[in-house]
Amino acid sequence: MVKLFHSPSSRSTGILWLLEELEIPYEVDLINIRSPNGAPEGYREIQPNKKVPAIIHDGSIITERAAIVIYLCDIFNDMNLAPQNGDLRRGQYLSMLVYCDSVMDPVMNAKMHGWTYRPSDFSYGHFDDMVKYIDKKLSSQLYAVGNEFTAADTQLGSAIHWGINILDVLPKKSSFMNYLSRIMLRPGFIRAMEKDDAFTRRPYSDPHLFNYRPNVATQYETSTLNDFYGDGLP
Repeated sequence: MVKLFHSPSSRSTGILWLLEELEIPYEVDLINIRSPNGAPEGYREIQPNKKVPAIIHDGSIITERAAIVIYLCDIFNDMNLAPQNGDLRRGQYLSMLVYCDSVMDPVMNAKMHGWTYRPSDFSYGHFDDMVKYIDKKLSSQLYAVGNEFTAADTQLGSAIHWGINILDVLPKKSSFMNYLSRIMLRPGFIRAMEKDDAFTRRPYSDPHLFNYRPNVATQYETSTLNDFYGDGLP
């Protein structure tokens, strides 16, 4: 059984979405990262910076979104969400997962806070270079890795949705908007958003078990959830 340490409307929502796409049973332990002192101090035993997401599976703790995605999709590969070793797409898949964590996330936060710096000053480079790269990718292919949905899209899709609809830092390029229109209609995305919305009304540190139950896909516009990452800052 996978246990996800999660805070509603945070970066861990992308992992919640992945779990829904994998169609496996999982537990969610809600962590209050927005209290004055952040998550409970004891949570450092799980995540050293008291951030979400983190997971536990078979006694192993895995942190950082890219690592969690790689781990889960290598263990639970029935849904074929990850190119396996030997697949020529594997390198592109791994690169996009790490790019979302190590480049997209920090440059969007730097943009949001109005930081000015030379691109050579930091390992993540410049916001404009990131925008050009992702726009070029999505102008030539439907998804993060070619023309088929993969687990990398749970992270790229989360970042683009967050950057456009929450932080309002990403430009509404046609490639971005067309991409969002595809991923937001996925049943796994819809289920994850509805569950995350429900979590906002539950006590923290209260585990909930979800055995996967397929349901009929509905239009995203019918959901009561209007945003994805809340304040976008955890």
